[in-house]
Amino acid sequence: MPLRREATARQMRLGVELRRLREAAGLTAIEAAALLGANRAQMSHIESGLAGVSEERLRRLASHYACTDGTFIDALAAMAVDRTRGWWEEYRGSLPTSFLDLAELEHHAAFMREVAVLYVPGLLQTEDYARGVFSGRVPELTDGELELRLRHRMQRQDFAFRYELVIHECALRIRVSDRTAARAQLAKLLDLSQAENITVRVIPFDLDGFGRAASTMTYVGGPLRKLDTVVRDVPLGSAFIDSEAQLGLFRTRFRKVEAVSLDCERSRDFIFRLAKEL
Repeated sequence: MPLRREATARQMRLGVELRRLREAAGLTAIEAAALLGANRAQMSHIESGLAGVSEERLRRLASHYACTDGTFIDALAAMAVDRTRGWWEEYRGSLPTSFLDLAELEHHAAFMREVAVLYVPGLLQTEDYARGVFSGRVPELTDGELELRLRHRMQRQDFAFRYELVIHECALRIRVSDRTAARAQLAKLLDLSQAENITVRVIPFDLDGFGRAASTMTYVGGPLRKLDTVVRDVPLGSAFIDSEAQLGLFRTRFRKVEAVSLDCERSRDFIFRLAKEL
């Protein structure tokens, strides 16, 4: 297969999982390449996501690696044959790659869990709120760049997966724009919290000794538990975390945060009171 100019996060994840299987089998890249009648460079391209791999080749590799987890192999095969060119592709070359990778990740998500501390998450933002967030960016965006980001963010909000949000009172009170935008954003949160696939839980300021309040996270469920992904904001974009050990830590972290938050009904009452204050 021809080399890709740039691998998406999903394509890189497939390569990472194949490399992990190879390493678990105790094989070098040269030895694995020989099993396919390929060379080391070709194997490197497959494991970096720069080259695709057919389903037949993937299953042959899994067999040589003595991987007996049929469900996992099937999930990897589905990733290998996927040729989806989603709506986000229209932004390639215009927006940072991390924006596109996140949209692709959400497109394939089984569920999402999020902890928010400073901002209402993008999936639930109003356009005016999002505009306020992007307008505060340094260096400043041009009008064209800002509008592209807004349009991309609004398109991301067309989702049907199960979404669980735990949001700190701080994020609900910070006004990224003006009072009118803040009130509209709280109203949208209240409205969306009634959806069957969305739960919103609030962590109030007066919770004693809650040191985890400063830790934001986005946990995205894959087709299998071992194919889940955590997304963290970093200075130049987003970091995608997929090691099983770290995924386990983030699962525990979310459950601990969720356990001390208000239940859904009390959270709606809390947000309603904040909106009334405005």
